[in-house]
Amino acid sequence: MKVRFFGALAGGLVLATAVPAHAERDTERFTSLTVFGDSLVDAGNVFTATGGAIPAASAGYFNGRFTNGFDYTDLLSIDLFGAPTLASLQGGTNFAFGGARASNTDPRVPDFGEQLGLYAGYLAAGNEVDANGLYILNFGGNDILNAPDDPAAADVVIRQAAQDYAAGVQALNDIGVRNVLLTGFPVAGPLGFNAENYLTQELDALSLTSDTSFFRYSYLDFFNRVIADPGALGLPSQRLDITCQAAGAAAIANGCDGIFSFDGIHFSAPIHEALARDMDSQFNLLGSVPEPTTWAMMIFGFFMTGTAIRRRQRVRVSYS
Repeated sequence: MKVRFFGALAGGLVLATAVPAHAERDTERFTSLTVFGDSLVDAGNVFTATGGAIPAASAGYFNGRFTNGFDYTDLLSIDLFGAPTLASLQGGTNFAFGGARASNTDPRVPDFGEQLGLYAGYLAAGNEVDANGLYILNFGGNDILNAPDDPAAADVVIRQAAQDYAAGVQALNDIGVRNVLLTGFPVAGPLGFNAENYLTQELDALSLTSDTSFFRYSYLDFFNRVIADPGALGLPSQRLDITCQAAGAAAIANGCDGIFSFDGIHFSAPIHEALARDMDSQFNLLGSVPEPTTWAMMIFGFFMTGTAIRRRQRVRVSYS
C-alpha cells in the first residue's frame, strides 16, 4: 500500500527538521507559500528540466507555466508577497511538476510522495518548516485521466489516489505544517464525483492537530458556478467548445478572455484569476490580523459612533 510509503516519509521528514510540530505562529496571516502539485500549478519545474522545451513559449505558454499567464498560486503569492511562486528546480518552494499524480506511479515525473521527498531534501539543507506558511496541494487530475478504462480497475486506482492524497496531508501535518489548502479532483461526471467522495472519506479519517487550518477547495463546485453564473466570479460568458490555442493568435493576444481552457487540459489565465479571487473569498487567504493599534482605533471609532448615536437620540427625545 502506498500509504505505508507516506508513513515512512513522514518519519524521514521529522528527522530532516528540528522544528517542533507545534511551533508558534506569527501574527501575520501567512509568511511563506509552498506548493505541491501538477501542471495546473507548475511554476517551471518541467520547463527547467526539459531545457525550455515543455511547455513551449512558441505555443503561447507563459514563463514556464502550462497556461498563458500566472496560475492561481502565483497570483496568491503576488498578492501576499509581491512575487510569483518560484520552481524548486530554480531554487524556490514550488515543488509541482506537470504530469504529477497523487499516487507514485509514473517514474518519469515526481509524484506527490516524491515531491515530499524533494521537500525533505529542502529541509535537510537547513531550511525549516514554516508553521505560519500556506501549503497548497493540487493533485488528482492526472490520476483520473490515466485511470484504466475498466470501471472496476479505475475504481481501485482512484481509491488509492484518494488515500495517497490524504496521507500526504497527514505527513505534512505531522512535521509541523499548520495551514493546508487542498483542491479536489478536477474532473466532473460519475467517476469524478466518486473520486470526490473517496477523498472526503480519507480526509475525514485524518488525525490533524487542533491548531491546523485545513482549507478544502472544490473544483467541481467552481466549474458548476462558472457555467451557471460566470458574472458572479468576475468572468464573461465562457466558451467551452474551443480552446484558446485553437482560437488562434488573436485570442491569445487578447489574454484568452472568455475562453475557459487554454489548450484542452489547462485553464486559461482569466480562469486562474477567478480561482485566486474565489479561494480568497472563501478562505480569506489574503486577510491579515489587525495590529494592536488598529484594534484600538477600531474600538475607539465604535465608541465614538455609539456616543454620537446616543447623543442624536437624546436630542430627538428632548425636542419631541
